[in-house]
Amino acid sequence: MHNIAINVQNRVLSVVRSVLQQNAISADVHPESRLVDIGLSSMGMVELMLKVEAEFDLILPQFEITPENFRSVKAMERMILNQLGSGSG
Repeated sequence: MHNIAINVQNRVLSVVRSVLQQNAISADVHPESRLVDIGLSSMGMVELMLKVEAEFDLILPQFEITPENFRSVKAMERMILNQLGSGSG
């Protein structure tokens, strides 16, 4: 389980860094970094959501698409683990 979480976190970090780079945002991103504070706009968040869905080959239910679930890499990691059926807390 721990390895799955680390893998998900690394993949989310990679997607976030890719979106930041495409939006010309230079920032050091950590699992607890607040993406809005880094400078990601609402359009950037939509782009991030779509890329996360593509990266993990899933479609997020509408109720999961909340600012809270996309506020940080750690929050996205928890949401994705839950969606993949591996989240236990």
